[in-house]
Amino acid sequence: MSDERSQSSGRGVFRLMYRSRDLLPPEDRADELGDLFAKSRSDNKKRDITGALLVSGGSFVQVLEGDEGSVRALFATIEKDSRHDEVEVLDEGPVGARTFEHWSMGEVSPAASSLPLIARLSEIQGGRHRNDAAQERLLAAMREALDEAGREER
Repeated sequence: MSDERSQSSGRGVFRLMYRSRDLLPPEDRADELGDLFAKSRSDNKKRDITGALLVSGGSFVQVLEGDEGSVRALFATIEKDSRHDEVEVLDEGPVGARTFEHWSMGEVSPAASSLPLIARLSEIQGGRHRNDAAQERLLAAMREALDEAGREER
């Protein structure tokens, strides 16, 4: 997915990052997360929203990118989702370009690694995936937000 549509409209790209507390029952977690990723990837493609979700321990950290109205509408729905609570916006605002331009919803690995995003090759569109400096900084911020949530729970 490319950011050309958002930028050609003159509105640029809007990014929102939030953190929340995971309320998924442990016995249902794998199935719920599988359903969440499948639905998110499909819905986000239709809305021209890209992003990534980090799920670890008792927290979620997610980045959404796209047209501001679309991102805010999706976030309003996310805030009401019963699978989590304590939803906190960590960062929001216009950015020059998408960081996760090839991901309708990438799954971020909790540990820094050479393969920080997990997805199927069939979901990569518009060229090859690259781990550039901007993406690495955003992934580090997501992981730091998760670490902070873990420290707050103690």
